[in-house]
Amino acid sequence: MTRTDAQIQQSPIIQHADFGHLIETRKIRTVAALLFLFAAGCSSNVTVDAPTLPRPHVAKLPLDIALRIPEEFNHFVHEENVLGRDKWTIDLGASNAALFKQLFGYMFDSVIVLGPDDDALNYTFDALIEPRIEGFEFSVPNQSKTDAFAVWIRYRMQIYDSAGTNASTWTVSAYGKSQKKGMSGSESLQRAAVLAMRDAAALILLQMDKATKISALADGPLDISELAGPAMAGNDLPGGDSGGIGIFAIGGIDDVAE
Repeated sequence: MTRTDAQIQQSPIIQHADFGHLIETRKIRTVAALLFLFAAGCSSNVTVDAPTLPRPHVAKLPLDIALRIPEEFNHFVHEENVLGRDKWTIDLGASNAALFKQLFGYMFDSVIVLGPDDDALNYTFDALIEPRIEGFEFSVPNQSKTDAFAVWIRYRMQIYDSAGTNASTWTVSAYGKSQKKGMSGSESLQRAAVLAMRDAAALILLQMDKATKISALADGPLDISELAGPAMAGNDLPGGDSGGIGIFAIGGIDDVAE
């Protein structure tokens, strides 16, 4: 006996085969979706607040300072894909500017803050300091095979006298490490960044005058006639790119040791 097409379509055997095929298709799609999510990794956003510095027990340097904050320094954002999978966005925002304002307020007699569009010639000061972030790096537990997050920040400070002459260039490298210890990855990385900024502040407080001779600018601008010569110009000025003094933190700040 020959069955009609309608009878074939209603056959329990055919329906069972179609149902099994549907299940297999869904399994394949589910596995594909999971593989896609694994390949895409995750995205983490970290916003760093400015650390609060305790008032140091040191005498202030007798200088009136102008602190010029470049636009990119005041809105610094670092983005990186770790191991080609996890995307991290670390927004330092205005935390660095706030840190330097507080730190220099402790270090010098007075500090005026200049924005990127302010003309320094309209202000009176002994020295102008312009900080920049020259390098930012971090590591996560998947990279270091530990339970710690670490941050390295390299600051570069350009120092000018009251006449606008490049007086010194100083590079400060700082380091901070934070164990996860019940915190989320974002919280731990944020703390490592704050510790690195505090490490930089300690180095600047203790070493800046020794490294840059900035206190000498209290006597007035540099005497260019003594600096310029046949073999000395541009970046060859004391503290310029070819003669700048670099100081690097050894060990940095670890929250375990605090």
